[in-house]
Amino acid sequence: MRPEKKLIVDELIQQISGSPFVLLADYAGLTVTQFAELRKRLRVAYAECHVVKNTMMRHAAKAAELDGFNGALTGMTAVVTGGAKADISAAAKILKSFHKEFEKPKLKLGVLGRTVLKADEVSAVADLPTLDALRAQLIGLLQTPATRIAVVLGAPAAQIARALKAHADKQGAAAEPAAA
Repeated sequence: MRPEKKLIVDELIQQISGSPFVLLADYAGLTVTQFAELRKRLRVAYAECHVVKNTMMRHAAKAAELDGFNGALTGMTAVVTGGAKADISAAAKILKSFHKEFEKPKLKLGVLGRTVLKADEVSAVADLPTLDALRAQLIGLLQTPATRIAVVLGAPAAQIARALKAHADKQGAAAEPAAA
């Protein structure tokens, strides 16, 4: 392999290895403006999109010990990778909405960790809430029992306070007619 190509493959290996996910898409038919818009939208989700040659992607996948790419490495391939803060759900949502809007790019497959996901599985991941939304739901679920315990523990004290107030109101009402 020529040194220039080796350098590109090494950079691709770094991107794949440093990313929590990898998405492959067929970008055939996208204009330069549309591709720039896709990159802009992915940047918001801490993801990057790069055009790669299929042979270089094969070498990088083999070096990164990722299997299952070979069938998807045909045609014009774009690779979407994420940074440390990236979320596969957010990146997949962007690709899915972009596909609905422009009917391109077509998702080929994805890799989450070491698991290869088919296009329909990546689409299912896109329908999931984002990582932040899932964390918020989890916190809500964890807080619910504590809130209920506080209400249950506070109920007897509240009942006693209401009973004392009712008794005081009754005593005060009985004292007013006697004074008149």
